[in-house]
Amino acid sequence: MTDKPTQDAIDTPSERQQAVLDAVLALMVEGRDALTMAAVARRASCSKETLYKWYGDREGLLAATVRWQASKVRAGNYDRTRLDSASLRESLENFATTWLKVISSATSIALNRIAVSHAASASSDLGRIVLANGRFAIGERLKPLLEAGRERGLLRFDNAEEAFRTFFGLVGRDVQIRLLLGDALVMGEADIRRDASQATEQFMTLFGPEKR
Repeated sequence: MTDKPTQDAIDTPSERQQAVLDAVLALMVEGRDALTMAAVARRASCSKETLYKWYGDREGLLAATVRWQASKVRAGNYDRTRLDSASLRESLENFATTWLKVISSATSIALNRIAVSHAASASSDLGRIVLANGRFAIGERLKPLLEAGRERGLLRFDNAEEAFRTFFGLVGRDVQIRLLLGDALVMGEADIRRDASQATEQFMTLFGPEKR
């Protein structure tokens, strides 16, 4: 029986815990060692007992790793009560920029490839973990911004989830699937910022207030 994971390891990982999660991602990228608690403990120079105390089991460790990677996608700081067109666009571009940086990183590519390969396995929950703590969690993080934009009359939509999915698609386009399939697509800083700006402009054209 494993210990229940500590709440701080789940919500706000310390620098030491972040190093553990980064070790998991590094092992995924290298693909040389099986992703076991023992392998992670060796790479992170900690004991298996510590890992079990923090994360409960391997599934808990994987969930924390996905959350750690997904936490890098953020819309930035904004004042919901003072949101205007400029700050809304800036926040959307920040989200798009950080998301493109994350999905084009070697760590995310490796993580998603492993999740896809495990998706059909009844013995692995990694696909579900990635969906729950990645895509779905990111959606819940951005939808409050979209709803705030609607409250301020800056956006028009009936369903926040549908609006998010549209923005998600405009930002990602075919980038992630190309990278997962091995396309040598280079996403430099300038490319990412250009694509983020373009996706935001397209989204505002689709969901912005009606012109009078």
